[in-house]
Amino acid sequence: MTASPLIPVPIPDSVAALIGSCMPIHILQAEIDAECAAREAYRFRSPLCAEDRADREHALSTLARSNKILAAYNPRLIIKPGRTY
Repeated sequence: MTASPLIPVPIPDSVAALIGSCMPIHILQAEIDAECAAREAYRFRSPLCAEDRADREHALSTLARSNKILAAYNPRLIIKPGRTY
């Protein structure tokens, strides 16, 4: 029996550090930026004032820029907004 892909399985910090040590620094930074931007973009709820819309658009553009870098390295690393894991 295999684990369901819908249930996230935590990995130990040492394993995450080992995985991170095998990746270029700019890819790791893009992954961090994308995670933060996705979280920031979905922090806003309707109705949005002009300032909140601008902040949300900035977060979405940061997410798109980071995803472009991640997709060039490995398309499976793309971070989608609203992802639960």
